[in-house]
Amino acid sequence: MSDGGLESARLLPWPSPDGRRCYLITDGTGHLSRLADTTETVQLGMAGDLLAHAADMLTDRRATPTQLRYLLARMHEALTDVHRIAESRGGRLAVGARGDTDDDVLR
Repeated sequence: MSDGGLESARLLPWPSPDGRRCYLITDGTGHLSRLADTTETVQLGMAGDLLAHAADMLTDRRATPTQLRYLLARMHEALTDVHRIAESRGGRLAVGARGDTDDDVLR
C-alpha cells in the first residue's frame, strides 16, 4: 500500500493461466514486484536477441519458409511481452506524472 492507504495495482509481465492480464496489488517493494522486474529484464533481453537473429535470417537467402514462420511466431511472442511491459511502465509513469509519490505502480 502507498502511504495514503491507497491500493496500487501493477500490470505483471506475464498472463494468468487462462491468458488474462495479471495485476499485483503492491507498493512496489515486495518479492513479486522484484520478480516482475527481473522477468521484464529477461523478456526485453530475449526480444533484443531475437531482433539480432531476425536481422541475420533476413539477409540469409537460404532461410526456408518454415524457418521464417518459426521466427515470426517467436517475434509475435516477444512483441506481446514487450507491449505488455511498455503498457505497464507507461501506466506507472502516468501515475508519477499525476504527482503521486509511488511511481512504481498503476492505479
